[in-house]
Order: sequence, then structure tokens, then C-alpha cells
Amino acid sequence: MRRREFIGFIGGAPAWPAVAWAQQQRLNRIPTIGILVASNREDWAGNALAFERRLAELGWNNGSNVTIESRWADGRSDRFAKIADELVQLKVDIIVTGGTLPVLAAKNATSTIPILFAGVGNPVGAGLVAALAHPEGNVTGVSTQTPEIASKRVQFLREIAPGLSRLAILGNIDSASVVQEMAEAQAAATTFGLQTLRLEIHHPDDISPVFAGLKDRADALYVVIDPLVLARRSLINTMAIGARLPTMHGSREFAAAGGLMSYGANLPDSFRRVAEFADKILRGAKPGDIPVEQPTKFELVINLTTAKALGLSAPLTLLAIANEVIE
Repeated sequence: MRRREFIGFIGGAPAWPAVAWAQQQRLNRIPTIGILVASNREDWAGNALAFERRLAELGWNNGSNVTIESRWADGRSDRFAKIADELVQLKVDIIVTGGTLPVLAAKNATSTIPILFAGVGNPVGAGLVAALAHPEGNVTGVSTQTPEIASKRVQFLREIAPGLSRLAILGNIDSASVVQEMAEAQAAATTFGLQTLRLEIHHPDDISPVFAGLKDRADALYVVIDPLVLARRSLINTMAIGARLPTMHGSREFAAAGGLMSYGANLPDSFRRVAEFADKILRGAKPGDIPVEQPTKFELVINLTTAKALGLSAPLTLLAIANEVIE
């Protein structure tokens, strides 16, 4: 061996173990999934259980070969961006969240970390993805975008409250998907010959004044779900019962908290699907290549205790198709 070649060999030798060590460290690193929970720990529990169980079925066990970091915003939209930034600083491998505003906060915080969602009504209209079939970018998930669902909710309300003629529609208009559903609910109500009243809110403090101005102006209330109203569902239902208003909601949590009815996607099932997305990404898939999916399970829940308090009787035809009756 020539002297120059020998020196080159000796000088380059330490670099090879260093490169190999770095590669091995990357391979051995336990991936981290960051979760931005728009509501609170209690509300997230059922979704968390579904998500983690499905991950485990796919071979990912929290604390073993994957780490899950959860942060709770408690329904406060001002915390979404802070939590998203915190998860980015933690260098998580995936961010999981639900609701349009939390996903927007995550998307604004990173354009590289994959973001997976459930419970978003209109991901295309909100600018989260380019298209359902080809999301592009770093965001994908399970949408609740089903044009006919608002019509079904209004229909169910009419069945349990046959004298319904004026429908109030409550929603946080800071969310694009909420605005879209409010419009769909208005259109559906019009086809049934109902008058509508939009109740627009931005903050939790707007809820009580809205109800104060609602007296004798509506026969029922359609509540559009988002993190803000989810965190205040007990307050909304208490005030609705006080105003003698039958209510329709978008998820079981509202009916369980005293709402009259709910009809919507099974969120735990949606988060099971999100776990499958996470599995694909952890194995090398890109979020932009995974099509946004639609929910496959919808649940009708009727709270008979609330119906009794409002002096209503649920028709047997409605009870027969309900997935759950709360007594």
C-alpha cells in the first residue's frame, strides 16, 4: 500500500463507525406520536382507548416501541397553537388531533411532520388538504363530511318534536366546517318548511347572551359540534332545557350530558382508523399519499330523561332505529 493511501485509510477509518452508529441510533429511536386534544382528558378518554388499542393490534405499544405525548386544550382555542408548537419542539413523528381549528393550528406549526385528524367536517374547504383522494402536503385523516347528515338530524328532530316550525342553529363561526354545516342545516330546514335562526358564537362568553335573546324565537335547537361547544355541552343543554328547547347534537357526548338527541359519526371508531393511518406512516408512508376517509359508523342516541323533562315522547319508530337510549 502506498503511503498516501495508507494515511487516507487511517484518517478515514474513524468516520465509518461514527456514521454507522448514527444510522443505528436513528433505527433504534422510539417514534413519538403527539396528540393535540381539543377538549379535556375526560372527553378524550374513549378516543384515546380506541386509538391506542388499534395501535397495539398493529404492533405499536405505548411505552414499548412507541411513545404517546398528549396535551389538552380544555376547549380553549387560544391554546391550540401553543400546544402545536410544543409538540413540534418535542420533535414528534406524528401529530394526531381532531376538529378543524386544532388541525389548522398544527398545520401552521409544521409543514413537515405528518398530521392526522378525525372529526373534521370539510377538510378541503378549510384548506387542510388539496383533495380527499389526494391530500398532498402533510395532512390527512378521517372526515365527517357527509352532505346528507344535516338533513337526517333535522328529520329526526321533526319526528320527536312534530310541532316544530322554527329551528335555531348554534355554532362557532370561527370554524369553516361549522359554518358549512350551519348552512347545510339551514338548507335542510328550509326543505322541511321550517324557519331558521342562526346563533353565531366566537367565545364561551357568547353562549349565555345567545340564549338570553332566544326566548320564544325557536321551537328547537340544532347545535353544531366543535371543541368550544363540546367543552360547554352541559351548560348548553342546561340552558336549552330551561328554555324548553329540544336539542340535536353531532356526537353521543352531548346526549349523555343532557341533550335530547345526537346523530353522528362514531368518533372512537374514527380514531381507530386514524391509528391505522399512523401505522402506515410509521412504516414509511407519506400522509399526502393516503386518501382522506369518510366515517362508516353513525349513531343515533336519544336521551329519554331529557325527553320527559321537555314533555316529549319518542316515537316507537325512532326508538327502534336508535343505537342507544339513555334512561
